Amino acid sequence: MSPGLLGTLLLIASATAYSTAGFFTRLIPVDAWTLLFWRGVFGGSFLAVVVLVQQRGRVLRAIRATGVEGAMVAVLSAVATVCFLNAMRIGTVADVMVIDAAIPFFAAAMAWAILGERESVWTLGTTVVAFAGMAIMAGPATVQGQFLGNLLALAMAVSMALVIVLIRRKRGVSMVPAVCASAFLCSLIVWPFASPLGVSADELGLLALFGVSQFGMGLLLLAFGTPLVSAARGALLGVLQTPLGTLWVWLAFAEQPAMLTLIGGAIVLAAVVADLTAAHTTSSAPA
Repeated sequence: MSPGLLGTLLLIASATAYSTAGFFTRLIPVDAWTLLFWRGVFGGSFLAVVVLVQQRGRVLRAIRATGVEGAMVAVLSAVATVCFLNAMRIGTVADVMVIDAAIPFFAAAMAWAILGERESVWTLGTTVVAFAGMAIMAGPATVQGQFLGNLLALAMAVSMALVIVLIRRKRGVSMVPAVCASAFLCSLIVWPFASPLGVSADELGLLALFGVSQFGMGLLLLAFGTPLVSAARGALLGVLQTPLGTLWVWLAFAEQPAMLTLIGGAIVLAAVVADLTAAHTTSSAPA
């Protein structure tokens, strides 16, 4: 299996893991801050176990190897998570979704400026199509936007694009320690607003499942897959989590999405499939 194909599969799996967020937030009846706190604790604990098993006595060396980029990944990833939550709380769903879909453009620009990585015209074109699909999905939720909410969403998008580029910059080094730190840092940031001791045993079990399967696995697969594909393509694959998240909530809770949401989601999926098909055709073509 080629590195590009492996990276693609890992990032699709990462987007699938992240896409279950809506399912879990509807399933677990706790406030958002407490949800984020326990998600970070359980996700970070899962990633810490992965680091211990992966490094086997070389943990400190692995942490030092991530360097300044690792510290920046940890901080930016945690900041992006908190910005996203607050953007959804005080802004509009439509604006946040559209700004989130712009991450591939930010990633492509940063990768060119920082890494000298030029993206193919085809990938940029399919990114435009995916952006249009996200805009259509957001149509039913469009209301009067708020500047602060949009600003937080923009901060989230820029932060995540920079995370992708920094992981690619250190692609010879495992960045799992960095994403592990970001999970714990997220819990630390939201701790003053959370009520971690106010959850029942059943809720704690669901929170553990949420933290490991959605947050921990999502970050782990992101750290493994990002170095293997271009920054813009990696970010484009991440956009999959929005239509997939709509699908899981529809199937689990019978929340019928609007027709425009279905059409927009289909366009996003078609754009990603088209980009991956073109990438496979190009990589398999004879020299």
